[in-house]
Formats: sequence, structure tokens, C-alpha cells
Amino acid sequence: MNDTTPTKTIPNLENAAVGRPVTRLGVSFFPVYLFENHLPEIATGKGSGLDIEELPKSTVPFLRATNPTRLPVLIPEGEQFLGGLQDRVLNTSVLVAASTHVDIPVSCLERGRWGNRRGFERGRAYAPRLTRLAKTRSVSASVLRNGSPRSDQAAVWLSVDEELDRVGVISRTSAVRDAQEHLKVSHPRSKSIENLVELGPLRGQCGVVVTHGRRVVAMDLFGNHSLLTSHWEGLIRSYLLEPPMSNGHPSASRVLWAISQFYRAKMVAKPGVGLGVTLYVKGPWIEGQALTLDGAVVHASSFMVQQ
Repeated sequence: MNDTTPTKTIPNLENAAVGRPVTRLGVSFFPVYLFENHLPEIATGKGSGLDIEELPKSTVPFLRATNPTRLPVLIPEGEQFLGGLQDRVLNTSVLVAASTHVDIPVSCLERGRWGNRRGFERGRAYAPRLTRLAKTRSVSASVLRNGSPRSDQAAVWLSVDEELDRVGVISRTSAVRDAQEHLKVSHPRSKSIENLVELGPLRGQCGVVVTHGRRVVAMDLFGNHSLLTSHWEGLIRSYLLEPPMSNGHPSASRVLWAISQFYRAKMVAKPGVGLGVTLYVKGPWIEGQALTLDGAVVHASSFMVQQ
């Protein structure tokens, strides 16, 4: 993937450490810790002051993010924005500079609605893992092809349909949020989610590697503990929506192997949509991306495609 673009490395990731996992319903969350990853103060999440709205001439693949505050604001890949003319998910992590606005690349998560305009709200859950994988894979291909972080919308919609079918939910507008709403009637799973959300991340924890039994399936890593804390609930709700695809005992050595596959994979470096540099990562077993700022990780996400 880096035949025409100089190879970069993901800063500080080779020194990442993992702790003992917490397991719920066959899904394990390994805490990840970063060292010497120095970032300026960054806001994120619901209390950041960021405003998300449709563009004046509304289009499916872009929204406008306005930051009226004195701090840069992180919007991570995978975060859902519900409302507007249709629900969307961010294609790539964006760091919006203070006192400015930027048009952010998004994908639609609600095929059957374009209208009934209303304000956006952040989803309680991130987009489902397999939807994020489909999106990430097509965004990387688009970046390599023409430098644009746009997704294959048809592939994303297909993933949403498969998610709705998997949980047996009929959605009037083919919206992935309706698949996630089914948790309200899945008492054991809902109780596990609430319990883990309440526990929160461990002290100093910056991210999670998620396994289904022995199989590593995904990673979300933030540049510091505070950034992770703001997105903890969304990640837990998303990853526990999905039943495990594999059995066996979770393994720290396999988790460290998966992290090494991420930072050793081929990658393309492009200027971030806002501040920083985005690394688009593709390896034999992995798809992902990492937003970096001045030699430090801001947010990285990866998804295992086979093991």
C-alpha cells in the first residue's frame, strides 16, 4: 500500500503495554497503556463544545464541524452523529483546530431517510465493528486511489443491512441505530454493558484491544486516558452489541502480536482533515488508521480481517 508514498511508523506504539482483560459474554477487553505519548490539551466528546451540522448545500458524504472553543477538539473515527438529514459516522479521525470549522468526511448509516432535518446528537454507541471495518477498508482504498478519505457507501449500507439481519430488527429507514436499540430488550447483554460502562477505564488506560475468545478482532487507542474516558461508553456499547465469533481463552501474547501487526504494516501518510497527519494502515491481517500530532498518537483504530 505504500509503493508510492513514503512509509511512516505509528509513534510510540511499539512501547505499548497491555493489562489483564475484563470479559463479558465471551468478549474480552484488554487495557492498553501508552508511554511517552505527549499531547497538548485536547477536548473531545459531548462536553467539547463542538457543533456538527449539515453543509449549507447538504450532501451525504460531508458534515461541517465548528469549534468555537480555545482548544482543539477530537472527533474519532467510528463515532456516530444521529439526526440531521440522515445518521452519519465519521470516516477518519479529525482534530478540529480552535476557533475554526472544517468539513468532515462521513458515511451514511440510514439509507431510507433524507429529510426531516433536525439537530445532530452523538450516538450512545459507536458504529458496529463490522460496519467500521467495511468503511475503513474502502476509505483506505480511496485514499490510495485519489487521496480522498471517502467510503464506498454501498459497502457500508450492505454492512448495516447485515447488522440489522443479524439481530432480527426491521428498520423503517434501514438505520443501524435500530439494531443497537434492540439492546433495551436484551436484558443479560444490557446488564453487562451497563456494568462495564460504570466501571470505566482503569487508571492510566489509553485504549482497548477487543477479543472474541482467543481471536483478536479490534483495537481503539487514544493518546491519553482522558480522551478514552470520554468515549468509553460508546466503545463498550458497540463492541458488546456483537456476540463473540470465536471461543477459547483470551491471550495477552496474541494481543501484543496484533498491536505489532498494526504498527509494522504498510501505511500511507496524508495530511489530516484538520490538524495532524493521518496514517492509513493495511496489512495481511489488519485494516486501520491512526491520527498523529507532532509525533504522538491522538486516536488509532484497527480491525483484524483474518487470523
